[in-house]
Amino acid sequence: MKRLINSTPSRGGRWLLGLLPFVLLGMLYLSLSNARLAENPNDPLLPTPAKMAQSFHHLATAENARTGEILLWSDTLASLERIVIGVGISALIGLIVGILNGGLPLVRAKLSPLVTVASLIPPMALLPILFIAFGTGEAAKIALIVIGVTPFLIRDLQGHALRLPDEQLIKAQTLGASSWQVLLRVLLPQLTPRLLNATRLAMGTAWLFLIAAEAIAAQEGLGYRIFLVRRYLSMDVILPYVAWITLLAFLLDQLLAWVSRLAFPWYHASEGDNA
Repeated sequence: MKRLINSTPSRGGRWLLGLLPFVLLGMLYLSLSNARLAENPNDPLLPTPAKMAQSFHHLATAENARTGEILLWSDTLASLERIVIGVGISALIGLIVGILNGGLPLVRAKLSPLVTVASLIPPMALLPILFIAFGTGEAAKIALIVIGVTPFLIRDLQGHALRLPDEQLIKAQTLGASSWQVLLRVLLPQLTPRLLNATRLAMGTAWLFLIAAEAIAAQEGLGYRIFLVRRYLSMDVILPYVAWITLLAFLLDQLLAWVSRLAFPWYHASEGDNA
């Protein structure tokens, strides 16, 4: 008898098993929505899929009377710009500091405690300080993402650098490599794919900080729109926006995964990563 731990589904089976939870959640939502609407046809809390599709189509096609912009696309572009800039800055800082902390013991002794403490500070607690320091413009929102994501990336890359076999560093030095050559030719090539993987893991956190910052102080953005319409209990707008944010996050995740597989196939072969 084949043990359960050794049973693996086929490619088609993986798709079916992956879709099953979504189908069950959809059926649960429909049953709850129908029950509420049967009692009160004007109940706004669980709108029908048709109502949500109608509202989403309106947001995606109708121009705003005040600005002349289409709300969905202007909100999407504003949020994507913020998260790409914030995560990009975080990744750059994380890579530089992670390599230095992981490769140079003197730097690690100075910066590692600071990074550890910084990673334990709740970024949302710093949001009022950021608004005071940078105002309510783009800088505060991007800074919140950077503060929330960068320490995680640094610690992940530093830990990965310290787990590399000592033989690699010793052989490089035996062949005459200087400290900077070891960092750039031994550590950097191996930490770059790890950075992409860690960035994928941090994207959910980055979206959380973005939505929170937009909800408090913004004039456009996906988070701003959700918190703007919540006062009207417009679930037919909120739920599609949440689904849209989820889709965008999934596409960004898959884009990073595709770039990583394309640029560093050896890393995924060694890690056994099929994501």
